[in-house]
Amino acid sequence: MEQNKRARLENVRVDGITDFERGQRDFAPSAPSNTDSTAIRADFTSAEKEYTNGVLAANRWRSHRGSLTGEIVRIPDVDSGYPKSVFPTKWEDGQALPASVQSFDIQDGYPDQNEFRMKFGVIIPSTNTTVEYDFWNMVMLNREACKGIGFHTSGILIDSPKLATDEDMLNFLAMFRKQLFTTVDRLMTAEPQYIIMGMSLETFFGGWEGNKELKEELSVRTGLNIATGAEACKASLKKFGAKRITVLTPYQEIGDRNVVKFFSEIGFEVLRIAGLKCGSATDIAHVPEAWCEKVVRENLCVPGVDAIVQCGTNLSFVPLAERLEQELGIPIIAINVACLWFSLREVGIDVKLNGCTRLFREH
Repeated sequence: MEQNKRARLENVRVDGITDFERGQRDFAPSAPSNTDSTAIRADFTSAEKEYTNGVLAANRWRSHRGSLTGEIVRIPDVDSGYPKSVFPTKWEDGQALPASVQSFDIQDGYPDQNEFRMKFGVIIPSTNTTVEYDFWNMVMLNREACKGIGFHTSGILIDSPKLATDEDMLNFLAMFRKQLFTTVDRLMTAEPQYIIMGMSLETFFGGWEGNKELKEELSVRTGLNIATGAEACKASLKKFGAKRITVLTPYQEIGDRNVVKFFSEIGFEVLRIAGLKCGSATDIAHVPEAWCEKVVRENLCVPGVDAIVQCGTNLSFVPLAERLEQELGIPIIAINVACLWFSLREVGIDVKLNGCTRLFREH
């Protein structure tokens, strides 16, 4: 650990590949505006709590064991003290404002009128234009089944999105980490009940231990359970009994090597990985579907492969995965589908969705 501390002090880049250990990544904010950010944690200890409107009411949080991870999933009470409101009881002639009002009886509280079933918080890089679109599109395609499910997104400021080299990618990750806590603190003001990490590369960084460390950092900060793209892919592949996989990413080689490390450590054989080597984080969302299809057909659909995995949450891939897996006859794990599926199953929502690949229809 002392060597890792020295590496941070000397600003030595860790690549997640060689001798990765917990503590090598630095999540501490550096800019003065970031250090002022205050952690907002969900309350799972008090019998009653003061809600943001000043009402003191019961704290009816609940918990269960996640069906995919076996972890205890805690769902905070975000309803019991809401809403605080009044209605007029008397008007004076000629007066625009009521002369007296009376408070509505909130009884045991009322849920969010739109997200009454589950309120997800989603963390994305500020450059990402695909995650929100994919999540809402999947929900709206299955509107009745998903009624009451909503997403609240907070973007991590990425002021230098270039990804043209391995060093660019490592710089990108360093920026991401410096802004992570500030972003999640902002997200927590919406009182989400579960958090989805809508950026995949950092969840693969450092392999399985790196993924676990990231989840713990966020969980300690917020008190909530966290879904990551890497773990969602693991759970998805297990459902199909896949062992031999090929992978499509938008990453540079350093990103692809971390992906291979992650899957190899958890028991999968990566037959091939095709990195598109996109030039920037913004660039990824502009990759045409036809380009991805060409790579899948000509490079990733190889003899003996059990499943194809797509990484990179800003890469538009859901409709293509839905279409190709029916033709090719093997599961295609699109990472945004995997993240949403994993999150719903972990919070206890077992809806089957159409138009979102076999993962949602069969599992």
